[in-house]
Amino acid sequence: MKTILKSIAIIALSYQHLFCQNISVSEIQKHITYLASDSLKGRGTGTSEEKLAAHYIAQQFKKYGLLPLPTSPKNKPSYFYEFTFKKKRHPHDTSTKGMPELKAINVIGFLNNKAERTIVIGAHYDHLGLGHDHNSLDPSPEGKIHNGADDNASGTAGVLELARYFSQNKQFKKYNILFMAFSGEELGLIGSKKWTENPNYPLNKIYYMINMDMIGRLNDSTKKIVIYGVGTSNQWVPLIDSVSKNFSFVIKKDSSGIGPSDQTSFYLKDIPVLHFFTGQHSDYHKPSDDADKINYKGEAMILQFIVQLIEKTAQQSAPMQFQKTAAPKENKVAFKVTLGIMPDYTYDGKGVKVDGVAPNKPAEKAGIQKGDIIIQLGEYPISNIETYMQTLSKFEKNQSTKVKIIRNNKEVELDLVF
Repeated sequence: MKTILKSIAIIALSYQHLFCQNISVSEIQKHITYLASDSLKGRGTGTSEEKLAAHYIAQQFKKYGLLPLPTSPKNKPSYFYEFTFKKKRHPHDTSTKGMPELKAINVIGFLNNKAERTIVIGAHYDHLGLGHDHNSLDPSPEGKIHNGADDNASGTAGVLELARYFSQNKQFKKYNILFMAFSGEELGLIGSKKWTENPNYPLNKIYYMINMDMIGRLNDSTKKIVIYGVGTSNQWVPLIDSVSKNFSFVIKKDSSGIGPSDQTSFYLKDIPVLHFFTGQHSDYHKPSDDADKINYKGEAMILQFIVQLIEKTAQQSAPMQFQKTAAPKENKVAFKVTLGIMPDYTYDGKGVKVDGVAPNKPAEKAGIQKGDIIIQLGEYPISNIETYMQTLSKFEKNQSTKVKIIRNNKEVELDLVF
């Protein structure tokens, strides 16, 4: 009888252990619903509403038992890492001369497992606010709330849920973890750059960094995710391949450590990085990027993938080694026309797959639809995003041409006017 009771007790403890450590869909939804609510007015960098988001994130860190860090040797510990910045008049400006100095906040919580190594799990929590910074893709954005549910309340919710998960996982003691929510990413990776240039935790103790930016729109049919930075350590690819056997994801790998999100700031300090991304969509940088469009179960699966990947890295006998990657090709092509499509960056076949079509642009007027694959513009074949951009430079405004697409496995030719 004692043996039976002991067995039952062990099973009960095991179930409790598993229950405590499940990634929670409801927690993810709770965080995104708040962060992407109209009351936060798009979390523009340096705004009072972004500050409300920062306080919310700090409250969650405190709830999970994460520690604040001193912001300098003389300062008391704080979850807030404040910094100043100057905003450009326009995203394409090269100078901030004459612009006022503004304040913004990174939010940092430390899980101290008294381990030898520390990893960073991060995401940016700022977005486009009310569309005044000229980086919205809406035709008339000013004054409209850009809630940024996918970009990047989804990644911020990922940081918070992983903070909850690892803080409750008493079995995992291999790493200390810095959970970081960055501000100013939308204005040029400002918050992560400021921190890596003047960190309040030693960079030489950081083993690797995982970044999440737009992980909320997993397509249930294709299940494609993109993981950037796999070339920043020669251990990443075999680790990812090993973990992927437990999931049904179709994973597109990109080796470069440099990309348009906060992992870049850490890569430039010789730290191995990864960046998780579920792809762009027609709501990107528009007021329509709302919480009701998030695939919450899909995001939970991605977080579970990250959990297993982190646990796999902790089981390695050889330490993670940083390696530099080839710089991404700079697009120095200048062009006078636009087609008005949103490419599907997770697509790795021939041509450019259309993930969205802007209203009243040449693509829509020509009859191009979401899901079409562009294979030729005029006389120029299109093999990928790079050749597509290069080809656009060959056309002038109001010029007529033909565009060849693949639709429903059939080749179609359409008339197009730029």
